Amino acid sequence: MKPVWFVGAGPGDPDLITVKGNQLLNEADILIYAGSLVNPELVKRSPALEKYDSNGMSLEEMIPLMITAVRENKTVVRLHSGDPALYGAIIEQIERLREEGVGSEVVPGVSSLFGAAAALQTQLTLRGVSESVIITRPAGKTLESDHITEYSQHGETMAIFLGSDRLNEVIAKVSHHPETPAVVIYHATWPDQLIVRGTVSTIVQKAQNAGITRSALLLIGEVFGDELPGHVRSELYS
Repeated sequence: MKPVWFVGAGPGDPDLITVKGNQLLNEADILIYAGSLVNPELVKRSPALEKYDSNGMSLEEMIPLMITAVRENKTVVRLHSGDPALYGAIIEQIERLREEGVGSEVVPGVSSLFGAAAALQTQLTLRGVSESVIITRPAGKTLESDHITEYSQHGETMAIFLGSDRLNEVIAKVSHHPETPAVVIYHATWPDQLIVRGTVSTIVQKAQNAGITRSALLLIGEVFGDELPGHVRSELYS
């Protein structure tokens, strides 16, 4: 029996899906995709006879659909945005499938975080500036509390997902110096990509002025500044 394929669609640009992910799209009999989070061009690219927008679908609707299809020897592709390992909510799907004796395979994708770094033409880790990346999200409907304040005290590069609808609340929690560089990037790698640069003290207002209220990533750290205090040339080129 075939597995259900969980595929990372990449950050937005349809050409940034992996070769294997694209191959599976072309082989899919049934495609279940993550609504507006996945570029419609990828959905169109797949010749699957059945395509389902998972936005608004419950597990109780999706899982039986997948199980029935694989038992009919069909190829099922579950297309997630970015990389499924970051806020992809794949575990509950995989566990339900496993309970029914159905296997799964995961194909990684390019996260919007790395799409954003590419758009900014920077590194998330840079010798002498930041050696680590902290990936997190703010508390909200599905998370009772967060650790943004504690994490921000490390002074490393921070990437904050799922908080563009309440940037003022998020920024109020960080411990960075007010002049620390900050970036909000909307739809990284999409045709309508929008980059707003500022500092911890200015980024909220600048993002509001740009009309960004969703589908954006907040990045904070010295690696995003014009100047890179402490940067040491990599030994790779010494």
